[in-house]
Amino acid sequence: MEQRTVTDTVQKTWSEEILPSLSGLVEIPALSPGFDPEWETSGHLDAAIAHVRAWMESRQIPGATIDVVRLEGRSPVLLLDVPATSGAEDAGTVLLYGHLDKQPPVGGWSEGLGPWKPVVDGHKLYGRGSADDGYAGYAATAALEAVRAGGGMHARSVVLLETGEESGSPDLPAYLEHLSDRLGRVTFVVCLDSGGNDYERLWLTTSLRGLAQVDVTVRVLDSSQHSGLASGVVPDSFRVLRTLLDRIEDSATGEVLLPECNVSIPQNRIAEAGATAEVTPPGSVAGTFPLHGSTQSVAGDDVELLLNNAWRPTLSIIGASGFPEPADAGNVLRSASTLALSFRLPPTADSTAALEAIKKALTTDVPYGATVELSGVEAADGWNAPDAAPWLASTLESVSSTVFDAPWRTSGLGGSIPFMGLLGEKYPEAQFLVTGALGPDSNAHVPDEWLHIPQATRVTEAVAHFLDAHARG
Repeated sequence: MEQRTVTDTVQKTWSEEILPSLSGLVEIPALSPGFDPEWETSGHLDAAIAHVRAWMESRQIPGATIDVVRLEGRSPVLLLDVPATSGAEDAGTVLLYGHLDKQPPVGGWSEGLGPWKPVVDGHKLYGRGSADDGYAGYAATAALEAVRAGGGMHARSVVLLETGEESGSPDLPAYLEHLSDRLGRVTFVVCLDSGGNDYERLWLTTSLRGLAQVDVTVRVLDSSQHSGLASGVVPDSFRVLRTLLDRIEDSATGEVLLPECNVSIPQNRIAEAGATAEVTPPGSVAGTFPLHGSTQSVAGDDVELLLNNAWRPTLSIIGASGFPEPADAGNVLRSASTLALSFRLPPTADSTAALEAIKKALTTDVPYGATVELSGVEAADGWNAPDAAPWLASTLESVSSTVFDAPWRTSGLGGSIPFMGLLGEKYPEAQFLVTGALGPDSNAHVPDEWLHIPQATRVTEAVAHFLDAHARG
């Protein structure tokens, strides 16, 4: 492709075509179904679909078709289907993914800003869904246009924008099955719902942790009793819970003790963590988070922190019940205690086996014969990217120099993008490019969410080059 034409096309499309429409998308309160049970009647998700569809139709890409696919009782998906350029008809299908649903607005936005109020301030576009992930469909479409403008090639490409990602993509498996024949042989997946540690380079997400969750209740009494009468006779339910948790986690180090929750970290991921640490100012991994007072991170070495966050299991207590507020607490030995346990699992761990080991540890030989009840049980596997094909590896190097002028780096996300695990299982031979414009201070899910416009523009240009390289093999 002609580099200058690609650059100019992308930059012009972003400044003149994408920003105005993306700003309009920010104004639509398209909450994910998990946060808006009445989404079908509120119509906001449909409004987001219609808004982006209208923009795509205005692009008039030769041969492209645009469809809204609806399965009964499921939130819709928007598809832009672009035929292959001449000579790339046998390269399979490229699937370019994003989502249009949003997190709740939450309070605390800065003065002059708001979740549904698009504000461009310098290189930032503020508003809910600007960075997570409203820009993705625009960027994918613009990349395809830039390939064609620059005389490049691309395989048949399908831009798929779902509307349930922020709710865990519960409808996506059904849509993938429904669209399986239509999508055909997917050989390259581009996900633009990620980012990295700075806005200077291209960041690849190469792994995603899985999860296991369970609410555990320890019950010791049929009804709560005066602690002065019952303590020393009846075991405290929280002490029993602590004992059970000690089987699972070393409270001094945070190490999860169950073998089923641990894996051997691949050497290439260890090397990638080291390379990422080299371009990260010392201490900045922990410095990303607002540690209070003299609180320290769990390790002093940045490489270890990166591996902890990407490849080592962790337990977080994310909820509790059965406890009154301290101001309301009487001298009572409570009948039961409940904790919500959230485990982040290594990308290659078997989440089902891990969950079974957790359940066994919590329910076997319970101290004092107390009753243990489990609820809210959930498990999901993570994802580990396949090794890069030669065309992908070489394009990573060329794009780093021509588009970013900085070496590319990788990150392993502690969270999950459900779409990746689904696609990794369905298309095991496909190559994956999981990237995006999100940075450590983009404020996704919290007040003052903003999109780094120059980074989004560069990512768009990079995707154009990857599409061309994939088509040429």
